[in-house]
Amino acid sequence: IKLLLALSIRPDLLSPSAMFELQQLCDKVPSYDNDLAMSILCSELGVDNWNEVYSELTPSPIAAASLGQVYKGVLKENGDVVAVKVQRPFVRETVSIDLYLLRRLGMLLRASSDSGQGDDDDDDTTGTDLVALLDEWARSFFEELDYINEGLNGERFVADMAAELPQVVVPRTYMKYTSRQVLTCSWIEGEKLSRSEAGDVGDLVNVGVVCFLTQLLDTGHFHSDPHPGNLIRTPEGRLAVIDYGLMTTVDDDFKYGMIEAIAHLIQRDYEAILDDFVTLEFIPEGTDLRPILPALSNVFDQALEGGGAKAINFQELAADLAQITFDFPFRIPPVFALIIRSIGVLEGIALKANPKFALVDEAYPYIAQKLLTDDTPRMREALRYLVYGKSGVFDAERIIDLLVALENFQDVASFGLPQGSSTNNTIASGSSLPSSQLPSSSSSLTAGPASSLPAPTSTRTAVGRPAYGDALAFVLSDRGALFRELLLDEAAKGLDAYARYTANLGLITLGLNNVRIPMLLPGAKQSSIALAPTLTEEDELILRNAEKVLRFLGGKLNAPPRSDGAPSDSGAQEQQTYLAEVVLPAIPSLAVELLPELSSKLLSRTSARFLREAYL
Repeated sequence: IKLLLALSIRPDLLSPSAMFELQQLCDKVPSYDNDLAMSILCSELGVDNWNEVYSELTPSPIAAASLGQVYKGVLKENGDVVAVKVQRPFVRETVSIDLYLLRRLGMLLRASSDSGQGDDDDDDTTGTDLVALLDEWARSFFEELDYINEGLNGERFVADMAAELPQVVVPRTYMKYTSRQVLTCSWIEGEKLSRSEAGDVGDLVNVGVVCFLTQLLDTGHFHSDPHPGNLIRTPEGRLAVIDYGLMTTVDDDFKYGMIEAIAHLIQRDYEAILDDFVTLEFIPEGTDLRPILPALSNVFDQALEGGGAKAINFQELAADLAQITFDFPFRIPPVFALIIRSIGVLEGIALKANPKFALVDEAYPYIAQKLLTDDTPRMREALRYLVYGKSGVFDAERIIDLLVALENFQDVASFGLPQGSSTNNTIASGSSLPSSQLPSSSSSLTAGPASSLPAPTSTRTAVGRPAYGDALAFVLSDRGALFRELLLDEAAKGLDAYARYTANLGLITLGLNNVRIPMLLPGAKQSSIALAPTLTEEDELILRNAEKVLRFLGGKLNAPPRSDGAPSDSGAQEQQTYLAEVVLPAIPSLAVELLPELSSKLLSRTSARFLREAYL
């Protein structure tokens, strides 16, 4: 059933009729005997009758799924409207037998593969360790069968999202009325995002992408079962993420390795990507990487055609990489299989709303803000590599691209927040259902506390971070310190090149460009040097790059023009306000922060050049 759920929203894999039939099949999972469900509920909660806990409870389940069924109720102690999920009887025993048989089959396949390959260390001909994959799935499956664990996962999810995406709706779990087989949580109106015809589905998918990446690359604790029933559009136009039974944890090495691989992919540094794949456990340590490089280069060259890294179709790339596993010691790690499934659900929903959706393109703004604001050593090095590449040459276009992506991230991350929200907002409690709490149709559910929030607006107010609004404000803000440090060397180079360029122009104007001055230093190899400084190709490149960056940032100060080309009064007023509130207050502290080091770097650069000219 879970496999069919994933396939039912993949228009790039199945025809519309096949998707419709699978959705109908997934929506028609039969419920089990109601009296047996009530017996389990009472036994798990330690009561004689359900009405000791709930003042109301629907006489039959509202929805049913493979692991349990859901009732709508009202808590007796406070009148909160809740969803009550009751696990199917004997599901743990049934799952245990199925998993045991599947694992025995996996062991047989492994043994058959080993006997056919002699001393080859690969576990099977697919390059994927099926037993390890099954063990990972089994671990997650048993965790999903423990509703107490699901409730605790939900509480952690609330805390993880609170500072980053407070507009994402998360259910409140009533742990007092939750046990291993019974889950009580809040209930709200909504429809499956995959079925919604609303015009904001694309925006909500982008919020979902940021939400997923925040979990995967920031908190390290991600929702690894976001099937279509777990992503909800509320009537207020907010994204609800539900069902926390299946969560996966990744360590810092994995998180940083993912971002490093993306940076290397953007620079088309395939040799570095191979090293990343060793870090991410796609390739065993000690493997000879040379035979794999041509095949990997071919896969990525094809994926990067027609738009670069941001236009990659993730599912097609995953399929092409899977092909490599047949020919090389290259395997899909179990945790990455869960990531592929999670990404596949988001991509599938998005493709229905926008056939041109490109997951990597939508993820790039999050990657940009991560690189520009994370001051851990590995992220600092990844940012420097992305900007300078293998050649070590500063790329102004890349810097501008990152800053534009950062602005786009602000728009995406703030979608759904009420105008003027503070950065201390918390995720709405009382807001959603666990998996399979939605009816098979998109009928509405009783609204919880989230329904009282205003309709969402797209605002440039940052979420959970200082509101820098645009690239220049970010550069001037506290969070821009890492970025300013990166540019400090380029600023010194730019000032040096500009000073010599200006001096050269002045001397030419005065007719002194051919004048030479004596070199009186002891041991100098040159008896004299030209008064007019020499501009190199490197200087010209530095000046062009500086002009691009300054033109981009300076454009943020320009007032919007009127239709006749003259600045509008409102635009001029906004410009003055911006200067007064953002730019001018930052100048004194930035001067204290930057001038000493900038002066030191400039002096060091000019001194080194003078000594080279005198003695070399």
